[in-house]
Amino acid sequence: MDVEDSMSIVALVINASLVVKLVMLVLLVFSLVSWVLIFQRAISMRRAERDFAGFEARFWSGIDLNDLNREQPETTEGAAHVFQAGFKSFNRLRARLRGSEDQPPPTPKQAASMLLEVERAMRVALSREEARLTHHLPILASISSSSPYIGLFGTVWGIMGSFQTLSDAEQATLATVAPWIAEALIATAMGLFAAIPAVIAYNRFTSSSERLIAAYRDFAEEFHTILHRSVVARSAASAKV
Repeated sequence: MDVEDSMSIVALVINASLVVKLVMLVLLVFSLVSWVLIFQRAISMRRAERDFAGFEARFWSGIDLNDLNREQPETTEGAAHVFQAGFKSFNRLRARLRGSEDQPPPTPKQAASMLLEVERAMRVALSREEARLTHHLPILASISSSSPYIGLFGTVWGIMGSFQTLSDAEQATLATVAPWIAEALIATAMGLFAAIPAVIAYNRFTSSSERLIAAYRDFAEEFHTILHRSVVARSAASAKV
C-alpha cells in the first residue's frame, strides 16, 4: 500500500526534485494560458465569421452604399472595416476633385489616381484585420513548440537523479529507480499535455484566419471594381459631353 501511495501522481509531484517541480509549474502555466487563448480566439473567430456573413448579405442586398456606410458604427471590424475605409476615402477624394456641384466629374487620370488611393486605404484596413485575426497566435505557436522540450528537460533531470540514486545504493532494485523514472515521465506527459492542444488550436485558427483574410481580399477587389465602374462610367459620359 505504501509503495502504491508513493507511486501515485500526487505523491510523485510532491516528492519531485525542485527542478522538476519548476518544470511542471512552467508547463502548467503554459497549459492554462493556451486554454485561455483557445477559448478567446474561438469566440473571436466565430464572431468574425458571423459578422462577415451578415455584412456580405447586407452589401449584396442592393442597399445604397451611402445608407450602408451610415449604418456602420465608428469602430468596425472585418469586411465592414474594409468597406468603411474604402468608401470614406472615395467620398473624400471625390468631394475634393469636384469642389462644387457645377464642376464636371473627374477626368480618367484623376479617376485612376482616386481609385489608387481608395485601394491603398482598403489595403491598410486589410492589414489591420489580418493583425486582429492572428492576434495571440504566435503565443500558441511558442507554447506548442517549446513545451515538449521543457518537459524533456524535466525528464532528463529526473533520469539523472535516478542514476545518482543507483550509484549511492548498495543494491539496485526496481523500487529504487521507479519513482525517479515515473517523476521524469510525468514531466514529459505534462509537456505533451500543454503542447498538443496548443498546436491543434494554432493550426485550426491559422486556417480559419487565412480563409477569412482571403474572403476580405475578395470583397475588397469586388468593391473596388464597383467603384471603378462607377467612376469610369461618369468620366466616359463627361468626355462624350
